[in-house]
Order: sequence, then C-alpha cells, then structure tokens
Amino acid sequence: MLAQIRPALVVTLVFTLLLGVAYPLAVTGVGKLAFPAQAGGSLIHDQAGQVIGSALLGQNFSDAKYLHPRPSAAGSDGYDASASSGSNLGPLNPALIERIGKSASDLAGEGANPIPADALTTSGSGLDPDVSPANAARQAARIAAARGVSPAEVDRVLKGATTSPWLGVFGQARVTVLKANLALDAAFPAAQPPAQ
Repeated sequence: MLAQIRPALVVTLVFTLLLGVAYPLAVTGVGKLAFPAQAGGSLIHDQAGQVIGSALLGQNFSDAKYLHPRPSAAGSDGYDASASSGSNLGPLNPALIERIGKSASDLAGEGANPIPADALTTSGSGLDPDVSPANAARQAARIAAARGVSPAEVDRVLKGATTSPWLGVFGQARVTVLKANLALDAAFPAAQPPAQ
C-alpha cells in the first residue's frame, strides 16, 4: 500500500507546484510584461500622479459641469465596486418601471429628445465606465452652461474623448466618463478636478 501512496503524493505535489504556483506566476509575468497598464488595473492618474480612478470602473459624477455616467445598481448608493451587480429586475417589475420613469422625467428637460437607452438603464455590472456618444452629446448643453462656455466647445471635447469601435467593426463607439471629465477640466481649466 505504501508503494501506491508515495507515487500519488509525489504526483499531487508536482502538479500542485506546476499548476498551482508556476503556471499562475508565468501567466501573471507575461501579462505584466505584455500589457502593463491593463494588468495594473487600467488606472488613470491626475497631473500630480495620484490615482483618481480606473478606465474599467464607472464613478458617480453628479455636478452639472461634468459628464454623468449611466445609472448604477451596484451597492445601496450605486457605483460600489465591492458590490458589483445589476438590479436583476425583470422588464415587467414595477420597481424597474418606476425607476426608469423617474430617470426619464429627471432627464426630460435636459437636451433634445429622445433620451438614449443608456441614460436610463443600468449595465450588468453597475460599473460601466462608458456612455454612448448620443448620451454624451445630450449632456453637452448642461455642461456648457455650468462651465460658461458654448455647447459647441463642449461637444468638441466630448467628440475628442470618443473611442471608435475596435478595427472599425467590433463593439460600439463610446465615451469613457472619467477621461471625458478630465478632458473637460483640461480644456476649461477654471473648473475644479473631478472628485472621486
């Protein structure tokens, strides 16, 4: 029996070291070498070098001078990365209908109609960092009024912050909210930098 236990223990130890230690370390090392920014969390730094967010995680901006993100159902107040989730409310759920109705009435006076779907609906994670170009353009008049500049100037900055689909085919055009807000602050420096 000892003759059978010893090879089993050796094989278990070898595969544990190989697949549980060596392989994860190798994959992590290759990831850090090939994609250092992504492996580090796609962090965004301010001009002083302080981390102010990630290009992968949405943050709440409620000040009128900033581009506002999609609604969030992550955590009790939204945008909680430790409680990332959607609302899990079905399309006929009265709570969802009420929340979307309230959001639509809040946005009715801002910008031209129609209201883009991503201005009313939460993402699956509740932490989507991007909005559609239509959602961003709809907010340009509010941002311009709050910053004391023309809507055309704000629209120019938002268009500059728009990312096209990969290879022109994969995905959709999008505006990363944090990057756009930093670009707005850079273009109109009298504004305060975005708070986390």
